[in-house]
Amino acid sequence: MGPKGRSTYDQIAKSVKAVASAAKLYLSASAEGTAIVSPEELFDVVDESDCVVEVRTRSEVHRLKLLHRAVHIFVFRSDQSMLIHLRTDTKEEFPSVWTSSASGHVSSGESYSTSADRELQEELGIRASLKRVLRVDACADTSNEFTELFVAHSDDRISVDPEEIADVDWVAPGEIERRLSQRPDDFSPAFRLLFKKFRTECQLADG
Repeated sequence: MGPKGRSTYDQIAKSVKAVASAAKLYLSASAEGTAIVSPEELFDVVDESDCVVEVRTRSEVHRLKLLHRAVHIFVFRSDQSMLIHLRTDTKEEFPSVWTSSASGHVSSGESYSTSADRELQEELGIRASLKRVLRVDACADTSNEFTELFVAHSDDRISVDPEEIADVDWVAPGEIERRLSQRPDDFSPAFRLLFKKFRTECQLADG
């Protein structure tokens, strides 16, 4: 087997191992054969190439600062304003700061796109066509998360999840940039990184 074949084999082996690990965490059979579902969310732990290597609980991933996955969504209305939301003060990371329209972790076994669609519905109560526009590698600013950014356009009425979102604001992109310049700490590090990259790479017009 050549180097390329060996690399493919190793990736498959890691994936199989991850699935087996997930099965053990999700289901714990009792003596009577009743399956007990783990109450804690499970994340895919990934390597530096974003390949799944194992599955662990949310608390383990964060405590051990392991690499994992996340999505962010920027939602725009027809007037070109963009939705940002204020995280609740009960959030585990970066409470009471402004961030993307919607965002969240990619659950174990999910694709980035499936996760983005789910987060849009769970956090904002809407469905919309999503376009993947960029990706950033895991780093300190993303809290060790490989992150993909999606864009959606919708004038639908939103219905926010009060456990996740304390407030919302529809803001012109140019105004967001001004707020970031004047009060950067009012925004999450991941949002600052993604918005700057979006402005640069997607050539977003001032508004």
